[in-house]
Amino acid sequence: MGWFDLLWREEGRKLIKRKDSDAGEAGRALEELRASLYNELRTSEGAKRQQQRYCGPVVALSFNFMVAVGIIMANKLVMGKVGFKYPIFLTFVHYITAWILLAIFKALSVLPVSPPSKTTPFSSLFALGVVMAFASGLANTSLKYNSIGFYQMAKIAVTPTIVLAEFVLFGKTISFKKVLALAVVSVGVAVATVTDLEFNLFGALVAIAWIIPSAINKILWSSLQQQGNWTALALMWKTTPVTVFFLGALMPWIDPPGVLSFKWDVNNSTAILISALLGFLLQWSGALALGATSATTHVVLGQFKTCVILLGGYMIFNSDPGIVSIGGAVVALTGMSVYTTLNLQESKKDNNTKQLPKQVVTSPQPKSASEGSTDLNVNNTNIVV
Repeated sequence: MGWFDLLWREEGRKLIKRKDSDAGEAGRALEELRASLYNELRTSEGAKRQQQRYCGPVVALSFNFMVAVGIIMANKLVMGKVGFKYPIFLTFVHYITAWILLAIFKALSVLPVSPPSKTTPFSSLFALGVVMAFASGLANTSLKYNSIGFYQMAKIAVTPTIVLAEFVLFGKTISFKKVLALAVVSVGVAVATVTDLEFNLFGALVAIAWIIPSAINKILWSSLQQQGNWTALALMWKTTPVTVFFLGALMPWIDPPGVLSFKWDVNNSTAILISALLGFLLQWSGALALGATSATTHVVLGQFKTCVILLGGYMIFNSDPGIVSIGGAVVALTGMSVYTTLNLQESKKDNNTKQLPKQVVTSPQPKSASEGSTDLNVNNTNIVV
């Protein structure tokens, strides 16, 4: 028994040492991973690589789609049941909340570093902040004064506006097949929402005024992230103060008076706070989607959301939008499928082009007679030896 106890104690000590060694190695590996991630966030290039690695097109678009559906329900609750009739102030609260959260991220050193100021002029960041204020504020105002159908009609007009603006600003063109697919999507969404058209002069003016800022907003978000080393959070941190300032300037002109006399009880304040948190997630997910895809693809995603909500209400909640609306939604989804397929084909073709190795083809040099005779002599010598 003595020998057994001694052997057991020695084996036990070896096992404990081995486990301690394994735990130490795992701890060191985790620490190295955390340090590498921290170092990646310390440079704009590293932060951009991390965003591209973990937030590809599928992840970013899915994230944006889920948040968009959630904020539609939250805003309906705030503007309907709660009775909050101040769309610009609601947008102002959204961006103030986003600014506070971004400041917390920066204090915790988890906010990605911005690229050097010389790479992106301040005028571009300022323009994005101003355009974002008008795009977000007028969108909520249009949703308040217009029916869902008229609101969607205005969103359809954003698509050709983006295509035209990208051609004028960057010389970017799209294929004829994509133009046809986008036309099918627009017609389908128009047919799906035509039964809910209600005209309001002020609402129509707001919707028309919203189209151009919305298109420019999406183009700037996409181009700044794809052409520079900007991440979504870093760009939000730089532009949100400008957006907050201009939203504050818009409030007296568009919102009705009486926001301070609103019933700010716990239930109403909680509903507005939930809407604000979802607003931050919507802005972040939208920026990720625009950075990973394009402005046109992001608009198509918004129209896809409309069709899914319409068909989901018909299949799950037994709502009856009418056979015309259902047919329009199906046509729009078909166009979106074709557009997505074309995008995937182009992306695959671009990736294959980038991965092809460069081959240097050298043409054979003609040999002179002396060189030929020398080679012949050498060969002959080799044969003789």
